[in-house]
Amino acid sequence: MVTEVKADERRVALTPAGARALHRRGHEVVVQVGAGEGAGFTDEDYRAAGAELSGDAGDIWRDSDLLLKVKEPVASEHGLLHGSLILFTYLHLAADRALTEALLAAGTTAVAYETVRDAAGRLPLLTPMSEIAGRLAAGAAAQHLQQPHGGPGLLIGGAPGVRPARVLVIGGGVVGAEAAAVARGMGAEVVILERSLERIRDLEARFAGGVRVAMSEEEAVLAEARTADVCIGAVLLPGRSAPQLLRREDLPALRQRAILVDVAIDQGGCFETSRPTTHTQPTFREEGVLHYCVANMPGAVPVTATRALTQATLPYVLELADAGQITASLQAGANVASGHLTHPGVAGAFSDLPARIAVGAV
Repeated sequence: MVTEVKADERRVALTPAGARALHRRGHEVVVQVGAGEGAGFTDEDYRAAGAELSGDAGDIWRDSDLLLKVKEPVASEHGLLHGSLILFTYLHLAADRALTEALLAAGTTAVAYETVRDAAGRLPLLTPMSEIAGRLAAGAAAQHLQQPHGGPGLLIGGAPGVRPARVLVIGGGVVGAEAAAVARGMGAEVVILERSLERIRDLEARFAGGVRVAMSEEEAVLAEARTADVCIGAVLLPGRSAPQLLRREDLPALRQRAILVDVAIDQGGCFETSRPTTHTQPTFREEGVLHYCVANMPGAVPVTATRALTQATLPYVLELADAGQITASLQAGANVASGHLTHPGVAGAFSDLPARIAVGAV
């Protein structure tokens, strides 16, 4: 396991408890010196769990059969990929052609947390970070509504006799529901737009009238966005590029100094004017509209996020390590193998690249 090098990323892919579990099964566990510090784990914690410590990330990449990360390899890591490696991490390849091509060229087997499905068809390794990202999105909205952070000077919950901020959440999945719950808890007026009628019923039952839930259609998105102080983009198409729901030409119709929070930025973003930002420089302005597009939002809370992530990933990590290859329960997570794209969403994003999609793949 190596230290994350993506900007402002302090999560870690394996806790000392996970290292101990692997060690007890007879696996050699190598951890880069300092990898766990941002998440609250010392080198001595890993050493006591049976892991070896290495100061050279390149050696770890070169010698590993299974490499665990949190975020996708950045450009400086592409040259470290190799053909005998299984990489297990968040990948979001549909928004990253350079990484996709690097994985294909290296012959690396790449398994993406965000596309692994359980027996019920759920996304068990995406859900914990989606829950956190949704909650953080509402907090980011509250902060950036304040004038010192570039907002219009609104308190998200309003004040006696003064209206609260109006928050539009586009997408009623895990991210959207969590964002709506936190925004509503802070006193905002919240609207959720969702495409699934079944999910709409679930959301209406959950919020019991405290949040308005409506069918998401192209006309509805723009109509609701025009009167919103904050638009939180929370759409999800696992493994696929996010659909663009607000175009550049739509932005002048939004409220003055409105805010767009794009939680789908890892998959390319659901607003045409979105581009990835960092926790250090989280916002930019386009067409007078403030954009918050941090690409690793849970990285702001690495202690909480690491524990939430690794308690979900560890059973799959153990399975991969024991088998030494992709097993049936991880098949949906495979994005690249043997020089071919193996996930239909990624293959759809890059139709000119070699693909080999299994019959019945999601």
